[in-house]
Amino acid sequence: MRHGLANKKLNRTSEHRKALLKNMLNSLIKYEQIKTTLPKAKFLKPQADKIITLGKKNTLHNTKMLVSQLQDTKSANKVKKTLSKRYEKRLGGYTRIIKAGFRYGDNAPMAIIEFVDRNVDAKRIDKKKESTKVSEKKEDKKIASA
Repeated sequence: MRHGLANKKLNRTSEHRKALLKNMLNSLIKYEQIKTTLPKAKFLKPQADKIITLGKKNTLHNTKMLVSQLQDTKSANKVKKTLSKRYEKRLGGYTRIIKAGFRYGDNAPMAIIEFVDRNVDAKRIDKKKESTKVSEKKEDKKIASA
């Protein structure tokens, strides 16, 4: 019998599962869209919605809960300042899961989990601009030849 078993174990230990959830939450908050397997996306969706709901209530206790769950002050600040303002009139359903076919290597079902009304530019936060890459390569060649 399956009484009282709330979520999937994802074939991981409890500590590994907690770390996986925390890292995926931080990535989702930072980039506002991530691609992962379908079971992981289904595991992440309710947790992400709970984090946004926590951020909408502006109290010191909720801020401390956010920081303790995310273990990242930048992510907690983004939830408090931008995401909570974006979804203040929405009562729930802050994320969506879009099925994205199957992975080439092991045929695992893939999915894209993203925030509803997401910022499209958030996906390019860590990517350098092409012009800086080209100039860095030229400088490296000059240093190597000298």
